[in-house]
Amino acid sequence: MSLCILTGGKLITVAATAFTLQWTHSIEKTEWREAWSVRPAGLVLTEAWIKGSGAGMEPGDDAVLKDGWWNWKPKRMPIARLSLAASGKTASGWTLCHDGECLTLGSKAGDDAVIGSCPLR
Repeated sequence: MSLCILTGGKLITVAATAFTLQWTHSIEKTEWREAWSVRPAGLVLTEAWIKGSGAGMEPGDDAVLKDGWWNWKPKRMPIARLSLAASGKTASGWTLCHDGECLTLGSKAGDDAVIGSCPLR
């Protein structure tokens, strides 16, 4: 499986079956992390971590607090793609990591990104 990322009018293809996303919430200034799996049916959110809660960022019902992070395993259906809208109101963009390599998406207003399994649907 491969991951396709459309950002800034460019298509980036990454040979990966899993990736993480990390960002800081624009209002709460709280860190959020998600682990995703790339599957034939689409992207599956497999695990999430958050440093706090508020402003629509509540931990999952089965969340456990460990080392300052709320951690849980969301039960969601696969999605075809993940759209990241860059408002320019956050301290940084999203950090997408796979296989020990990371890249930053949406660090400036209008630098939107779409992530999906390849080919991007």
